[in-house]
Amino acid sequence: MVPRSASVNEELRRRSRERLLQATVDLVAERGYEATRLGDIADRAGAARGLVSYYFPGKRQLLQSAVHRLMHLTLYAALEREPRPSGEDEGRERLARAIDATLGLALDHPRLMRTHMAGILQAEGFIRCQEQQRLAELLRDTMARYGSADVDADYPLLRALLMGAVVAVLLPGAPMPASRLRAELFQRYGLDWGLGVPPDGGPPGGTFPR
Repeated sequence: MVPRSASVNEELRRRSRERLLQATVDLVAERGYEATRLGDIADRAGAARGLVSYYFPGKRQLLQSAVHRLMHLTLYAALEREPRPSGEDEGRERLARAIDATLGLALDHPRLMRTHMAGILQAEGFIRCQEQQRLAELLRDTMARYGSADVDADYPLLRALLMGAVVAVLLPGAPMPASRLRAELFQRYGLDWGLGVPPDGGPPGGTFPR
């Protein structure tokens, strides 16, 4: 038998890791965090259970990487969908799509995103991983194309505002309407309501600039 090349082994490892991340997203969304065991994740991914520990130090780190991957893929799909933005309004359209994609994650995956945000606020805090770095690169590029004169200052603020909006949408007992949060973010960045994927009904009163 001919030994596999280093590139083939690397590709197999990449696929195994991505299957684990996708299985984590699926199972936590279905069962919740506490009811999802690492063995369940490995079984759903069709991977050896030892691979979970090989790639990730624990379940919390695995979940953060899995959700950051979902966020990166969702944001990338929103930014690249047809018709792709171009011309002088490219940066504004891309920022609008980024805001809509982030709010959409909170609406489409409430249990998963609520668990993710709660985990960030625990002792382990915000975990940097390759999936988070890909997401950061997309958001930084979006701010640069929007016309930021200081991306290093404006990107962290955008990230904080988007995280705050997700928490507000998911706040148990007192959720904020996503359309109002969208209007406030669009107002802050001077974006027309019709950019991105505007919800039905038009902007809510009292928040959108004339």
